[in-house]
Amino acid sequence: MTIRWGVSPIAWINDDMPELGGDTPLEVLLGDCRDIGFAGVELGGKFPRRPEELRGLLGSYGLDLVGGWYSTHLLVRDADAEIESMADHLSLIEAMGCEVFIAAECSNAVHGNRAHPLAHKPRVDDWARFGARMTALADHVRARGLRFAYHYHLGTCVETPEDLARFVAHTGESVGFVVDTGHAVLGGIDPVDLLLAHPGRVAHVHAKDIRRAVHARVLAEGHSFLDGVLAGMFTAPGDGSIDFGAVMRALKAIDYSGWIVIEAEQDPALADPREYSRLGLATLKREAAVAGLVREVV
Repeated sequence: MTIRWGVSPIAWINDDMPELGGDTPLEVLLGDCRDIGFAGVELGGKFPRRPEELRGLLGSYGLDLVGGWYSTHLLVRDADAEIESMADHLSLIEAMGCEVFIAAECSNAVHGNRAHPLAHKPRVDDWARFGARMTALADHVRARGLRFAYHYHLGTCVETPEDLARFVAHTGESVGFVVDTGHAVLGGIDPVDLLLAHPGRVAHVHAKDIRRAVHARVLAEGHSFLDGVLAGMFTAPGDGSIDFGAVMRALKAIDYSGWIVIEAEQDPALADPREYSRLGLATLKREAAVAGLVREVV
């Protein structure tokens, strides 16, 4: 069993809200990731998209590319059109030696719309059609040698336990998950139950912590997902209320092998990404060692 520790650049530079860290040089982000002790980083908006350039840049900091988010639009176009649209992104991820292809359905998503209340979630009208299209996409990715990892997410059509149950029922085994602890808990999904119920679908892990009171206020006052981010709805592991010891025990129970990525979107002016990422990594390493997921804290 091999666990590798990665990080999302969103704590430094938030692509959804350029005002959050948009002026941070890419070299600062990568230097911090190296110095904190991460082995890899997920793709960000400032990263070059030519494989040879990206490989050289990350290599100079001793980092691998973990993967990168891709927004599907399968509620409004078929699988063939989506496969054509994602060709360049898939080729980049493939060329960089990534093991997972991360995707989320965004054709009716509201998480990027600051004017839309988070409480008013989108919906799927035809789960069978949506699931068939997603499975075709995942089959294509698998044929290229990568694992497809679907990212359920607040403000998207797969957010709640009911959404996830329908998603599982209407997709094939090639459709794996990004088990994102923060989005799971705030969407009403128990990440430990998800891990244990669908071990064959666990393709990737995002570890973020939450502040429940902030999320509750966002819903009650009709605020958006991005308002929640600004208010501190998410934080790094060890600074919120999620039991990461239980998460690591569940990962051990299913013999998980792969990346565990710290991802906590916050305002870097208020939450120093270096400080919070160090806390998150130390927390996860400690709990992983106790659970026997890794041999020791390294």
